[in-house]
Amino acid sequence: MKHQKGIHHITALAGDAQRNAEFYTQILGMRLVKKSVNQDDPGTYHLFYGNQSANPGSSLTFFPWPQAIKGKPGTGEVVNVGLQVPEGTQEFWESRLSDHDVNFEVKDVFGRTVLRFNDPDGMELDLVFEGTAKEKVENVDYIVPYDKTIQGFWGARMYLTEREHTQKLIHELFEFEEVANEGNQFLYQTEAEIGHSVIIEVADAPVHGQNGRGIVHHIAFRAENKEELDQLREKVNQRGLNPTQIIDRHWFNSVYYRIPAGVLFEMASDDPGYTVDEEFEHLGEHLILPPWLENKRDRIEQILPEINMPSKATR
Repeated sequence: MKHQKGIHHITALAGDAQRNAEFYTQILGMRLVKKSVNQDDPGTYHLFYGNQSANPGSSLTFFPWPQAIKGKPGTGEVVNVGLQVPEGTQEFWESRLSDHDVNFEVKDVFGRTVLRFNDPDGMELDLVFEGTAKEKVENVDYIVPYDKTIQGFWGARMYLTEREHTQKLIHELFEFEEVANEGNQFLYQTEAEIGHSVIIEVADAPVHGQNGRGIVHHIAFRAENKEELDQLREKVNQRGLNPTQIIDRHWFNSVYYRIPAGVLFEMASDDPGYTVDEEFEHLGEHLILPPWLENKRDRIEQILPEINMPSKATR
């Protein structure tokens, strides 16, 4: 089976970790698939949310910094994250968001109905109604019924002052094809089931943003394994984009570089996956540290604030 190209994960900055966890698990019904720390700043969490299968293409992750100021998006950034939910579930989601006092607008995005709203830190989210539900995953919890729950990413919108170089990059590296455009927005897609769409919105002039909570830190694209990641890294290097060496993130291997339009890109391998250090049924239940930080566990646990998750939902 051909490897699915597309988005692997998206990482953003948040404020309060408890508030972040409650919103994404209890309101949006995503699964907390990994509770770990920022490997470059181990005194802060790195929280991973995904679909119930914990698939690549579903991981929306956060660095919560309680003292962070509210950010302001600008050009050179991912400014919108689209989450895919099954067609026919709009009424359910409108009621659910309303019941949890989440204000939303109904929008049209390239012929698709979406509900647009902000998370507690101000990050713009879309629920995009497309496709069908995945089969129910046994022995894991569903806050939202399995036939209505988030399937993974639909895509992401980047706000850029240029398009030509970026579209060439995502086509040649990750197989995104231009399929539509509306005004200053251009849609690129792959054949993946989730994480298949990128929108480039072209700005008339640069817009200065402010880093802080609610801002996307980076977007990661899928590589099948470390071997393909190494090949992609070489292609990036040949383009003069100064990629990092391959970095072992324990659950995947990563390469980072900043594209000329300003967005921080990551390429991440699908393997070895989140079950390398936890049983699938118990993902996200305990603080997991990569092996090289395990000797600092006591100190890290003293620093991190408690995250209290409610009792388990009906399976």
